[in-house]
Amino acid sequence: MRVSRIGLAVLKGARHAAQTSVRLEQGGPVGDRLFCLVDPTEGRVLRTVEHPRLVLVEAGWDGTALTTTTPEGGVVAAAPRPTGEQLAFEYWGREARVELQDSPHAEQLGDHLGRSVRLARVTRPGEVVYAGSVSLVSTGEIAELGETDPARFRATFTLDSARLPEPGTQLAVGEALIRVRSMLPRCRVIDINTGTGTMDTRHLATLAGRPRPVGELPFGLDAEVLVPGTVHTGDPVSATTGP
Repeated sequence: MRVSRIGLAVLKGARHAAQTSVRLEQGGPVGDRLFCLVDPTEGRVLRTVEHPRLVLVEAGWDGTALTTTTPEGGVVAAAPRPTGEQLAFEYWGREARVELQDSPHAEQLGDHLGRSVRLARVTRPGEVVYAGSVSLVSTGEIAELGETDPARFRATFTLDSARLPEPGTQLAVGEALIRVRSMLPRCRVIDINTGTGTMDTRHLATLAGRPRPVGELPFGLDAEVLVPGTVHTGDPVSATTGP
């Protein structure tokens, strides 16, 4: 079993970009979902399923400047400046907190989405991550859905394997050690075409037709970081008993 793809999104909901390597810390993949867009009228993070064109935005971060590119051809590279305003909101049953930013990205991305938005930065890693800090899918299970684009599932690691390990399994991944926690519930984001920003599949409906826990449509697993380390595409993945 090996890592066939590493992915993350600097801006929550934006294109899930493939990486050659990633550093895992206790809070998750370094650079993943550092920023998000906020609905200024409702005071919450924009939901990708409500604004599927968000997946067409490319975002990069060099530690100082955030670069965002939209399909209209616009590129903005600037260092966001904290306004001093913090926003707290309910996020999947827990409180999340982000800090609003002053930058030209909000105007650019608002024009792309056709609505007013604010740019915000998380106050701590994983603040706007739904489940565990690391997510896993397998090439075999993706193929069973008739899919060829692993980016739809926005997983930290796509593993070249027919199946994923059982919850509770500890995995050595590159230099890091992670523990698989539980199945990962899904929403209609997995039906969004990453190249067009439109809903063009029925993967969620397929999952709904499978045996599953009541009220959940799982696909993939989430995990937590036990030992930090760097992971490269192609690194071996193996079950282990611990550090």
